[in-house]
Amino acid sequence: MTVTSILPGNTPALQLEKVCRTFTQGDQRVRALDNVSLTLQMGEFVALAGPSGSGKTTLLNIAGGLDRPDSGRVAVGGQELGTLSAEGLARLRLARVAYIFQGYNLIPILSAEENAEFILLLRGVSREERRAKVRALLAKVGLAGLEHRRPAQLSGGQQQRVAVVRAIVAEPTLVLADEPTANLDTATASSLLDVMEALHHELRTTYLFSTHDPRIMERAHRLLRMRDGRIESDEPIGPAPVTVR
Repeated sequence: MTVTSILPGNTPALQLEKVCRTFTQGDQRVRALDNVSLTLQMGEFVALAGPSGSGKTTLLNIAGGLDRPDSGRVAVGGQELGTLSAEGLARLRLARVAYIFQGYNLIPILSAEENAEFILLLRGVSREERRAKVRALLAKVGLAGLEHRRPAQLSGGQQQRVAVVRAIVAEPTLVLADEPTANLDTATASSLLDVMEALHHELRTTYLFSTHDPRIMERAHRLLRMRDGRIESDEPIGPAPVTVR
């Protein structure tokens, strides 16, 4: 299966239809997702809120092909995930999906620059091209001059900025962010969101945040609220999505 990077303008970034996912905990069956349907159009900036255990992380894992649903349909950029092998899912994630994790997930022995360019390296982008793209984005997020520092030499906010650059440098269809500001102080979190919002407008990337942070909810175009594996509400709360041509 070949994943193309050019998509029709009306293709949704993400579609879930009647998705269910159940886990076994001891002798109990827990339904993490209960008949969830959701569509994200290209260029949306969406917050997914809800109490711990409501299903937010499970939804993100299934949206990105890290987990498979028990039933239902999932598509990213029009590509049905249920039709793909494990290798096909890996190729789709490489081409279209990026992740920003609460714990940064940087490789300790690599520099900031090397961490940020890792996806481009896997895609076979030349050294000159990937270094130019990465350094330009690191400068945009305030990390010029820190390219050669390893994660242990960076603050938490700086590490999360590297993670953001790694996520968006390959211009994915969809960025899935799981509590990206949870470990950051107020000033650092606000600064990081400024960067993500600016890059969102510039690159027209679709974002889905799992979050408890009201600062993310205030900036979102839509706010989804989950409880007990279901989407309780879906409301527009901000400006219209960025137009994708």
